[in-house]
Amino acid sequence: MSKVGFIGLGIMGKPMALNLIKGGHSLFLTSRSGVPKELADAGGKACSSAKEVAQQADIIITMVPDTPDVEKVLFGTGGVAEGLSKGKTVVDMSSISPIATKEYSNKINKLGCDYVDAPVSGGEVGAKNAALTIMVGAPQAAFDKVKPLFDLMGKNITLVGGNGDGQTCKVCNQIIVALNIEAVSEALVFASKAGADPAKVRQALMGGFAASRILEVHGERMIKRTFDPGFRIELHQKDLNLALQGAKSMGVSLPNTATAQELFNSCVANGGAKSDHSAMVKALERMANHHVTKNT
Repeated sequence: MSKVGFIGLGIMGKPMALNLIKGGHSLFLTSRSGVPKELADAGGKACSSAKEVAQQADIIITMVPDTPDVEKVLFGTGGVAEGLSKGKTVVDMSSISPIATKEYSNKINKLGCDYVDAPVSGGEVGAKNAALTIMVGAPQAAFDKVKPLFDLMGKNITLVGGNGDGQTCKVCNQIIVALNIEAVSEALVFASKAGADPAKVRQALMGGFAASRILEVHGERMIKRTFDPGFRIELHQKDLNLALQGAKSMGVSLPNTATAQELFNSCVANGGAKSDHSAMVKALERMANHHVTKNT
C-alpha cells in the first residue's frame, strides 16, 4: 500500500480521500479548512502544510478550486515543491489551465519527480460512489504507477495523452456539460410555459433520443428546485473561462459556450455563484418570467 498525500478536502476531495483510506492506503492530509473529523477518525494523518504532506508521502494528490490555488499549493511558501525528493509523483486532480499544467509539470520534472494531471467529472455523487470519470495526462510509466489509486476513486479512467492533455479533455467535458444543461433548461422552461407537466415531459424524453445524464439528474433538480451544489456555478464558470481563453488563443470560435457562460454570469450576478450548475435554468426563467415547477 502507498503513502498518499491529499491536499484539498472539500466537496470532492473529502470523499475521494476517504475512498483511498478505505482502500488501505496511508493518507497524509491538509486543507485550508482543516482536516475533516471523518477522515481523521478513519486513520488519515493531519499535516500542517503541503510541504509536510510531500515529505511524508510518495504520491501527492491536489484537489483545489483553480489554477492560482494549484500554483500556490505546489510552489508557494511551505508548498509541495519544498517537500519533494526524487522519485515522488505529483497528481493534480483539480480542473485548471492546460497551459499552466504544462508549466507546472516541467517544474516538477526538474525536481526529479513525475507529474500527472487527472481532472475528474461526476460531481459529489461520483466522488462518494467512487464512480468518477478521470481524464489523465501523463507519461505511461507515471500513469501505471498511480492507476491503482484512480481505480479506488473512479470507473472510467483514460490516459488521454501527455501532460496537459487531461486538462484539455476536462475543458471539453465542461463545454459539453454546460451546453447540455442549457438545452435541458430551455426545454423544461418551454414545456412548463406551454402548460405541460415538466416532470412528465422529462419522463417521456428519458425514453427517447434526447435522453442524457444531464436530463436525468439535473432535469430532476430543476423540477424539484434542489440546487444545493454538487458542482458550483462559479467553478463551471471558471472552466468555461478556460475554454473561451484557449479558443481565443487558437483562433477557434465557441459561440454556444459563450452563450452558456453568459447565462452563468447572469446567475452569479443574481447571487447564484454557489448554487449547483443546474441552476443555470434560473437565468432562462428570468427571461421567460416563468419558473419551471413540479406540477401535481
